[in-house]
Amino acid sequence: MGMNEMLKDPMVLRELVMDHYKYPHHHGLVRDGRYLSRHMASDSCIDDITVEADIQNNMIRDIRFDGVACTISTASTSMMTDLLIGKTVDEAKQIIDQYFNMIDAKDYDPEVLEEAVAMQNVYKQANRIKCATIGWKAIKEMITESEAVNE
Repeated sequence: MGMNEMLKDPMVLRELVMDHYKYPHHHGLVRDGRYLSRHMASDSCIDDITVEADIQNNMIRDIRFDGVACTISTASTSMMTDLLIGKTVDEAKQIIDQYFNMIDAKDYDPEVLEEAVAMQNVYKQANRIKCATIGWKAIKEMITESEAVNE
């Protein structure tokens, strides 16, 4: 089974989500002056996370996150860190746009999203959309902030 077929299998997708929830990648904050930081909280879920990003010379060098978060929120943010670290700001923006397209049930490129396609059915549960986008909104804001600083 190729990666593409695997990423269409609901069982595989559920496993991916649970794996990122139990063992989130890039978890734990650095609290270093080079990092931008965003505290995000949800009024409809337990989600209360801080996301940090080290964005230098148009590159996303690192993303860290920590806090209290539900399965969807933790897994989607963990997947995001894997996808965006090491990308240029422009590449990251394209990936973020594709992710929001998927969450909004619009056309998107699954290739670009890799494991994050595990969130493809979130649009069916309106109350989970916030959970699946909280970390992504944080990085989006920090990218905007980094661009404003570097202009």
